[in-house]
Amino acid sequence: MFETKIAIVVRDDLLDWQKLNVTAFLTSGILGADSDLLGERYEDADGQTYRSLIVQPMIVLVADGAGLKKIHSRALTRGVDMSIYIEDMFKTGHDAANRAAVREYGTDELNLVGLAIREERKTVDKITKGAKMHP
Repeated sequence: MFETKIAIVVRDDLLDWQKLNVTAFLTSGILGADSDLLGERYEDADGQTYRSLIVQPMIVLVADGAGLKKIHSRALTRGVDMSIYIEDMFKTGHDAANRAAVREYGTDELNLVGLAIREERKTVDKITKGAKMHP
């Protein structure tokens, strides 16, 4: 059992490909903040090796736009570092453009479509209250 919990919350009205895209990008933000989360390489019975994965399970939750804003606000109030993804990032093609898109908005004006956090389990549960498991 882990003392921390990783939660990814995506907006419920996104298309399936968008939910998957956002989840992938947000996962990279979690890993980028703590390289100790990366496990050892995998190896099959024939000796073929595969890339490492994150050692800790993650939950993927959904919330509507208002719920996502509440979760974002709760995380900010608690000083939780998070990964975010805004709607404008679907139109960009690289990291610098993504960062520029986010920089165009004030904190309360971000058109969030997803966020990810890793914190102590109870803190994550309080922050994500109201979100539901992704179906």
